[in-house]
Amino acid sequence: MAKIRKDTKGKVLHKGEDYKKEKKLYRYSYTDPLGKRRCIYSKDLGELREKEKQLQRDQLDGLDMYVQGKADVNFAFDRYIATKTELRSSTRTNYLYTYDRYVRNGFGKKKLSSVRYSDVVLFYNALLGKGLSVSTVDSVHTVLRPTFQLAVRDNVIRNNPADGAMAAVNKKWDGETGVRHALTIEEEMAFLDCLNLQKNLKWKPLFTVMFGTGCRIGEVIGLRWDDADMDNGIITIDHDITYYPKSDKNYKCEYELALPKTEAGIRTIPMLKKVKEALEIEKENQEKYGYHCVVELGGMKNFIFCNRFGGLLNPAGVNKVIKRIVSDHNAKEIVDAKKEGREPVIIPDFSCHITRHTFCTRLCENETNVKVIQSVMGHKDIQTTLDIYAEVSESKKKDIFDQLNDHDVI
Repeated sequence: MAKIRKDTKGKVLHKGEDYKKEKKLYRYSYTDPLGKRRCIYSKDLGELREKEKQLQRDQLDGLDMYVQGKADVNFAFDRYIATKTELRSSTRTNYLYTYDRYVRNGFGKKKLSSVRYSDVVLFYNALLGKGLSVSTVDSVHTVLRPTFQLAVRDNVIRNNPADGAMAAVNKKWDGETGVRHALTIEEEMAFLDCLNLQKNLKWKPLFTVMFGTGCRIGEVIGLRWDDADMDNGIITIDHDITYYPKSDKNYKCEYELALPKTEAGIRTIPMLKKVKEALEIEKENQEKYGYHCVVELGGMKNFIFCNRFGGLLNPAGVNKVIKRIVSDHNAKEIVDAKKEGREPVIIPDFSCHITRHTFCTRLCENETNVKVIQSVMGHKDIQTTLDIYAEVSESKKKDIFDQLNDHDVI
């Protein structure tokens, strides 16, 4: 039999209620639709119970309004995110951040049943008009579309108004679709040459591994010496590290070690000669200069790459290094090219992820077995691999026909 709880005056307390002596307050604790624990307080127990009743009415009214299609988009999103219990904490945080920043205080207040396809397209175009990139708008679409889809499955609305909206936006903003383009061979070589400068030497092993394996930045940060089989020339990828803002909105970030998002992400990658040499150089440097990673995360340690204090790298920091190297190169290259009477080799601004896309492109340029490419890259969907392969094949089409002309084989 459950123990009956009472306050200091002998009043029986209901489930979720307690009395805080030090504050002289009654408290009611509950779990909101997002799974967060919340509390309401009152100096009087009767008043607290009135607040409890109002809370329950609000929750029921919200659900009733949702069923009738009268709730707003915000209610539908909160309900959607509450169902996604399998999301990694970093992914959940990113979804909430995107929605709260771009949707909640504006479009999110629209009545769910009144939203039409054209409303979504106009909203996306308005975001683009404010200077947001297409990739950012696509992130908004990533949270809005499944929100509406849940409402469709709940029979609250008939059709998903976000279906096809992003495609319409991409078509209108042709040329600014946010597609990540790989570096050309010339651009890649120019960047890697910059790593031979004294001020960039310490970064050479890291970027050589990134350009030579196609690993995601989280996989590179999480790479341990145990994962690099130097004898057999194999790198094993079975985890990654994310660096994301905490959900308590204190603007501090934290690392999290996790399995790859999909089973396809667990894979082995043969080491290119330059990758093996880069890892050997990194090990020599650590022994020579007396530094190594001192972090233990999720029971794992012995991570390969670290900062000068022995801490883990983070994607934003690596992106800043890329930006600096590119900026330095371009400034010097413009001057040198003008002196030498030639066209400068300008490296476009790029992020960590472009190193992965560039590696995949080089792989597609030299390998015709798409399943091999998919396995090395860890693509869950073969279509992702095929899309990159098709883009590469299109760009090489003229080269292939030029070769046919030269050899007169047709």
